[in-house]
Amino acid sequence: MRKAEPLYQVVENHLRELISSGSLVPGDLIPAEPKLARKLNVSQGTVRKAIDNLVWQGLLFRHQGKGTFVSRIDFNNSLFKFFSYGDQMGQDVRVRKQTTDRHLEQGSIDIRKLLGVAAEKELLYLERVGRVEGVPAFVEYSWWDAALVPELEDEQTHIPDLFYAVIEEKYEIPVIRAEETLTAEACDKFTAEKLEIRVGEPVVVLNRLTYSTDNKVIEVRTSKGRADMFSYKREIR
Repeated sequence: MRKAEPLYQVVENHLRELISSGSLVPGDLIPAEPKLARKLNVSQGTVRKAIDNLVWQGLLFRHQGKGTFVSRIDFNNSLFKFFSYGDQMGQDVRVRKQTTDRHLEQGSIDIRKLLGVAAEKELLYLERVGRVEGVPAFVEYSWWDAALVPELEDEQTHIPDLFYAVIEEKYEIPVIRAEETLTAEACDKFTAEKLEIRVGEPVVVLNRLTYSTDNKVIEVRTSKGRADMFSYKREIR
């Protein structure tokens, strides 16, 4: 018999669903504890424990005297939460990104399916290289529904390091969450040229799906980074 879900987990899942669906977006005030307790038929102490957990996880943040809000997650730098480039001691480094290619294309069937783009519609392809003190450390390949981000293929449109700021401010598309998977592989010829390394050398690979409201995938991205400029650091306590 399946064990019943802890009540605090019920509250956490409820809040996560509100955020994932876009009912609550970054910067929104979440419902008050008494209101959540009544809605979910749990105690305020249970609600408080769930909120504490989500604050600790970074999904929510408390503003003294004002309430608890949905966090603006730093998707742009999520790769560097535990991983860094350029410093084998795990120290933070300044990464500068350069857009090296952008164009419209049909894209693969798999990517189109993830983005929900029909066969007759075009995808926007973006390629960006991240450099540390001038040395290429990683390269990002990403695909978007071109209809969502018109004119972004135009080289006159500036793309800053914090790319999602453009998506949220210029195109008014909320960036709600992302799912990432980290693997490693031998470097292919195309990426080796971008990273200035030999074909077959090890690279770390981060695959990302970026979501907006209603659980819609708005970006499919693959980032590949040099293993010789890669370190892992995490405090466990």
